[in-house]
Amino acid sequence: MDGLTAVGIASIMPKPKILVIEDERSLAEVLEYNLEREGFEVMLAHDGADGLRQAQIKLPDLIVLDLMLPVKPGIDVCRELRSVRETREIPILMVTAKAEESDQLVGFAVGADDYVTKPFSTKVLIQRIKKELKRRAAADDTPPGAVYQSQGVVVDRVRHRALYRGEELNLTPTEFRLLETLLRQVGRAFTRHELMDAAIGEETLVLERTIDVHVKSLRKKLGDASELIETVRGVGYRFRES
Repeated sequence: MDGLTAVGIASIMPKPKILVIEDERSLAEVLEYNLEREGFEVMLAHDGADGLRQAQIKLPDLIVLDLMLPVKPGIDVCRELRSVRETREIPILMVTAKAEESDQLVGFAVGADDYVTKPFSTKVLIQRIKKELKRRAAADDTPPGAVYQSQGVVVDRVRHRALYRGEELNLTPTEFRLLETLLRQVGRAFTRHELMDAAIGEETLVLERTIDVHVKSLRKKLGDASELIETVRGVGYRFRES
């Protein structure tokens, strides 16, 4: 290895960058300490506007985003990040004291990839972060030729692009995985649980209705092709065969 030891190689490997946007400074510092111990590079922001600015400039590998923030609410931060090409694919793990079903659905609707309610275990949060980063790395390692298409809708896993009639679709990471799952097996009826497993993760505790929110948002972005995603009563959803 040209004299490089394993330690030397590890030392030059870039650390995954985590941006924590949290106004409770004591909690933010605890997360910073524990994440750094796990080998992450951590950036902190204590209000939504600063968090959005840092995300746009530093382009972290994952964002831990509090829902209730001063200056700019977490929902608005999430929505703005998802509306711009440079930041729309960054995984967002939303953290909040709000545990109501409606709050979770709103969070997923604007593009959150995962949702953790306070109080939470730091160890559990770190495992969620690692799982999401691992999922993203696996998607980036997809071999060439992994393109799925039907009736004008195309998902290109290599370039991480989704298109309809040649026009790029502005999808969140979860919507992208959902559309890919449906396109890979056109005509098959997937249960809500199967789609949650494929698009969100089987270890993530979410409501069954969460997948309905993602499907509704995906249909809206598909426009004229929205009817291609059919509801299978009593089961879930499928991509309609041509």
